[in-house]
Amino acid sequence: MEDLVVGSLTIPATELEERFETSGGPGGQHANRSETAVRLRFQVKESSLPVEAREKLASRLGNIVEVSAGESRSQHQNREMARRRLAERIEEALVDPEQRKKTRPTRASADRRLIEKKARSEVKKQRRRPGIDD
Repeated sequence: MEDLVVGSLTIPATELEERFETSGGPGGQHANRSETAVRLRFQVKESSLPVEAREKLASRLGNIVEVSAGESRSQHQNREMARRRLAERIEEALVDPEQRKKTRPTRASADRRLIEKKARSEVKKQRRRPGIDD
């Protein structure tokens, strides 16, 4: 197994735990007897990644990241699919979300909100028993 390259980071193959299992589902004897499905596991805290990347991954994905692939009848294809999925999850977790810029509501939307509130208040007033004054 080769090292997994995720952006500018490289995860050594020794840190990836690969397990093969039967895929289940349709496929008859082949699916029941052949261990073609792949479960790929990566332990974040014990990895050799830089501290900043490890902390970011651990907070967003947890200590153990696990992906599986069993769609194909080929163990090799499932292996590649699992590696690709793991790389995508790690890459997505390392990207910082864009900071939201605070904005104020427009005058028109604030006016609209107040008009809607008044209308709703009127509807509720009409539902009250007669004789109740406010």
